[in-house]
Amino acid sequence: MSLKPNEDSPKGLALAILAYVLWGFLPFYMKALAHIPPPEVIAHRVIWSVPIAGAVLWYTGRTADLGRALRTPRMLGMGAITAALISVNWGIYVWAIGSGHALDAALGYYINPLFSVFLGALLLGERLTRIQMAAIALAGLAVAILTWDAGRLPVVALGLTVTWGFYAYFKKSLPIGPNQGFLLEVLLLTPFAIAYIAWLAATGQSHFTASTTDTLLLVGCGLVTAGPLMIYANGAKLLRLSTIGILQYIAPTMIFLIAVFVFGEPFGQARMIAFPMIWAALVLYTGSMLHSARRQAAGS
Repeated sequence: MSLKPNEDSPKGLALAILAYVLWGFLPFYMKALAHIPPPEVIAHRVIWSVPIAGAVLWYTGRTADLGRALRTPRMLGMGAITAALISVNWGIYVWAIGSGHALDAALGYYINPLFSVFLGALLLGERLTRIQMAAIALAGLAVAILTWDAGRLPVVALGLTVTWGFYAYFKKSLPIGPNQGFLLEVLLLTPFAIAYIAWLAATGQSHFTASTTDTLLLVGCGLVTAGPLMIYANGAKLLRLSTIGILQYIAPTMIFLIAVFVFGEPFGQARMIAFPMIWAALVLYTGSMLHSARRQAAGS
C-alpha cells in the first residue's frame, strides 16, 4: 500500500532522525581530526566517499543515471558548481569545529532554513508571508547583535549558511537523484583531492600514515560523510516537507549542546541574546510552514 503525498512513513521518519543525529554527533569526529589541516581532511572526505557512494548506487541499480550525467556537459557544469560549494562548506565546518567555533557552526545551520526562504524570494520570486518576513528580520537582527559585539561579521556562521543555501539552490537544477548527484560531486572533486594528497606525501606533510589512529580516522571520513547523507536522502523522500523542516533542527541543537557543555565554548551575553532570537525566528518560520501545510492538506 503506497503512502499518500501528505503522509509520513515510519521508515522515512526513522531514517531522517538517524541521519540528523549522526550529523549532530559529527563534531566529536571532527574534533579528533583537529590537529590535521582542514584541506587534508576535506580531500580524504572526498576520496573515501567515492567507494561508499558508488557501492550504494550499484546496489540500488542507478549507475546508468550517473553515466548519463557524466556524458551531459550541462549536468557536469552544474555538478561542478555544487561540488565547489559543498567542498567550501565542508572546509568551513571542519575548521570551525577544530578551532573552537562549533557554536558558530550551530548558528549557521540554524539560520540555513531562513536563508533558503530568503533565497527563494530573491532568486525564484517566491512570495513571503508576513510571518516569514518577520522571522527573517529577527534572524538578521540577531546577526547584527553578534556583529556589533564582536566588531566583525560572524563569518563562520554566514559562510556555512550561504554556501549550503546556494548548494541546495543549485542542487535543484541537477535532474538526477540525490545519491547520484552526490557521487557525481565527489567524482568531480576526486582528481583535485588525489593531487593534493600526493603533493602532501611528496613534501612530507601528509598525516595519512603518520599513525594508525590518523589513518583510520581519515579513511573513516568517507563513512561519516556519505553515510548520513545517503540515509537522509532515502528517508526524506518518504516524509512530508513540513516534517523535514522540523527535524532539521536536531543537528544544530546537538552541535549547540556539545559546543557549550562538552567543548566548553564561551556563551557570552551577546550569544545569550542572539541565539534565543534565532530560536524565536525558527518557531515563527516553522509555525508558518505547518499552517501552510495544513491548509494545503485540507484543500486537497
